[in-house]
Amino acid sequence: MADTKVYRASTTAPVNIAVVKYWGKRDAKLNLPTNSSLSVTLSQDDLRTLTTAACSATFDGDSLTLNGELSDISGARTQACFRELRARRAAVEAANSALPKLSTLPLKIVSENNFPTAAGLASSAAGFAALVRAIANLYELPESPADLSLIARQGSGSACRSLFGGYVAWRMGSQDDGLDSKAELVAEASHWPQMRALILVVNAAKKDVPSTSGMQQTVATSGLFQQRITQVVPANMTLMEEAVRDKDFAKFAEVTMRDSNSFHACCADTYPPIFYMNDASRAAIRAVEAINAQAGKTVAAYTYDAGPNSVIYFLEEDAATVVGAFHEVLGAVGGWKDGAAALKSSAKIPEQTAAILKDGVSRVIQTGVGSGPVKTDEFLITEDGQPAKR
Repeated sequence: MADTKVYRASTTAPVNIAVVKYWGKRDAKLNLPTNSSLSVTLSQDDLRTLTTAACSATFDGDSLTLNGELSDISGARTQACFRELRARRAAVEAANSALPKLSTLPLKIVSENNFPTAAGLASSAAGFAALVRAIANLYELPESPADLSLIARQGSGSACRSLFGGYVAWRMGSQDDGLDSKAELVAEASHWPQMRALILVVNAAKKDVPSTSGMQQTVATSGLFQQRITQVVPANMTLMEEAVRDKDFAKFAEVTMRDSNSFHACCADTYPPIFYMNDASRAAIRAVEAINAQAGKTVAAYTYDAGPNSVIYFLEEDAATVVGAFHEVLGAVGGWKDGAAALKSSAKIPEQTAAILKDGVSRVIQTGVGSGPVKTDEFLITEDGQPAKR
């Protein structure tokens, strides 16, 4: 009798926000980067993708549903992940003939984000990390997070870093086959648990210039880019790893801000130029500079990915100074946690800067450093293979 069982596994995966940025590919097919990068994994209490992977002979071919809508799975990136994971499951099955042949069954993937997709909030990183981890759990694969990062990288480069919690490096590697281009844990979240982030969601619309096409334009046309990948980033990686190791926020902050500036300078130096930041993004930089100047030391650090949203890192001990200053200006927007209104800052954001922020920021997200993917019993696919009602 044919096996009609629906096999299922669910996981959550986090967003990561790089403090030393990945930008540019040396091999577009394998998603091999032109430089190493380093990120902070953010708490899944605030930002996460939940993914259920299921397989069954009763399914009608592979499918992926994201936030309630069917997604195209014919793309090379998704197919690479499916192919690699199936090959690893097939190897496990070949070694034990008693195992069910899950590698031959159609896959059904259902995924939900609790944040806007494709709006500069690293949705593809969390999405592909969750997809790879969920299928690996479904297939009961023995691979480590570092091994799985090789697969997730082929889906979305920065996804490889979301297979770990804490502070994570993606080593660019040098091999043509990409087998040394993978994520590596720099420090667990518990090493420096005081790291916090305030995200100013400036525009939740989809990006004008997607990351993949944008970065290849930069590689091809930016004169600054070669200096970035040969000099700026290697130096920043060394300094950032030292900063994390020593829990040195002043160093962490300077490298974070300088690297973000370098990345966006390369975008502006691209021909034609790419502008991911807008007036509200630049106002947030001025706000951070004002807060640091009034605090008499560096208590906040801005960074921007390929989008206009500001991610502002700070330590828990400086929450009143940083969060208090932004809440005074943006208290009317949604997303603040309980207690934010009670935080009073000695720092004031200048009036003109405050006006631009009020006009441009639609919501905030308060979060901090967090853990890697977590297996869960929360399923988006029922035992009979149907979408779960939520």
